[in-house]
Amino acid sequence: MTSTKNLPESYDVIVAGGGPSGSMAALAAAREGCRVLLVEQFGFLGGSLTAMGVGPMMTFHNNSGEQVIQGYPQELIDRLMAKGGSPGHVEDIITYVSTVTPFDSEMLKIELEEMLTEAGVDILFHTMLLDAEVDSGKLKAITIANKAGVSRIEGKVFIDSTGDADLASRAGVPFEFGRDADSLTQPMTMNLKLGNVDRDKLIDYVKNNVDDCEFDYGAELGLKRLETAPRLSLKTFIKALEQARKSGEITFNREFILLFETSEKGTFIINVSRIQGLNATNPLDLSKAEMIGRKQCLEIFNFLKKHGAGFENAIRLDSSSKVGVRESKRVVGRYTLTAEDLLSAREFEDTIALGGYPIDIHSPDENGTNTQFFKPGTTYCIPLRSLQTNEVSNLLVNGRCLSASHEAFAAIRTTPTMMAIGQGAGTAAALMKDSSGQALDLGQLRNALEKNGALLVPPPAPAEA
Repeated sequence: MTSTKNLPESYDVIVAGGGPSGSMAALAAAREGCRVLLVEQFGFLGGSLTAMGVGPMMTFHNNSGEQVIQGYPQELIDRLMAKGGSPGHVEDIITYVSTVTPFDSEMLKIELEEMLTEAGVDILFHTMLLDAEVDSGKLKAITIANKAGVSRIEGKVFIDSTGDADLASRAGVPFEFGRDADSLTQPMTMNLKLGNVDRDKLIDYVKNNVDDCEFDYGAELGLKRLETAPRLSLKTFIKALEQARKSGEITFNREFILLFETSEKGTFIINVSRIQGLNATNPLDLSKAEMIGRKQCLEIFNFLKKHGAGFENAIRLDSSSKVGVRESKRVVGRYTLTAEDLLSAREFEDTIALGGYPIDIHSPDENGTNTQFFKPGTTYCIPLRSLQTNEVSNLLVNGRCLSASHEAFAAIRTTPTMMAIGQGAGTAAALMKDSSGQALDLGQLRNALEKNGALLVPPPAPAEA
């Protein structure tokens, strides 16, 4: 076994995965004074927001428009705005949520790198996690592989931010997969980015074809937001898509064309592809999903050029470098967050983050999307125990592989919430590094999070009429 040159042999905190949640976890731990290593399979940070082409971020607010996510995630947006990399939080024209947050994905990569390196995080790109070494209920070291060969690195506390519970499952933590009835997961999606879109023509089409669009809280509110929102978000071309599916022009299940304008006007992310029935943790299935996704994106591009007002002269910028994975393994942790916890806005003594995104389940095997919207003003809480395991005392499971039911996960899985959870995970890891187990002072954790801007107490819900 070789060693990775110029790196310490041991760290206070090791984070596996540099997506939105992993980046925030590494940042938080480093700012609390820890020596931190972040291991990332790609050559950049950002995960779903960069490698998978997801955008915009949605949402930092609850359905009453109150901001429920601040702290380090908001600092990232502020830094992007200062450099022209995001217009900030803008109203969602679709009305599915209060706000969406467009961004420049290349600037996001750089800003995350700058934030982490300023904090002193060691970043290993192009590095794969191979194995986990557990002794008497504690994770002692991980084995990684990169251009230096195979290396073993020890740590005091570990954070699994792989998205697929790669570290936790290698450490012997049990997990669930998909929905209870048949273990099917939400579909994967290959996102497509198009430029040179005539946004004015697209806006005119929406105004003149309201019945060919979908606004979740009504066309009146959607059209009002259309007049003022600086970036577009739309569900449209419903009729043409239905005909294209019947004719075989589009070969997969989808009920509308979902369009999101990026920080650059006239450039859109097309979130339409839908790859069902495949397992994102099975290498053969994942490889198949990549190929299916690219073919679907070509269908979508050709469809929009032919049927999409404003897309006649669109140019294809890229499809994502990795197929987007909504759901795979979810660990069985000390506490499994449920849909009822979210619907009832249950508060926890160990809350580390808040969220306001609705329960959003893309059908694993049918055409539709099943959404359960919350009562006005609902803000839910995510407890630390959903990141802790019963089997490994010094492991936190962060991001979309934490302990939650299929339904609850469908709400908390979006990137602002994941970043807020990441700040909580990194802060908790810093407090755990000198202890022998998971026990930590919750008051100290709350103080550390609130000191750095995190919101932990839901705002009061409006009185019912």
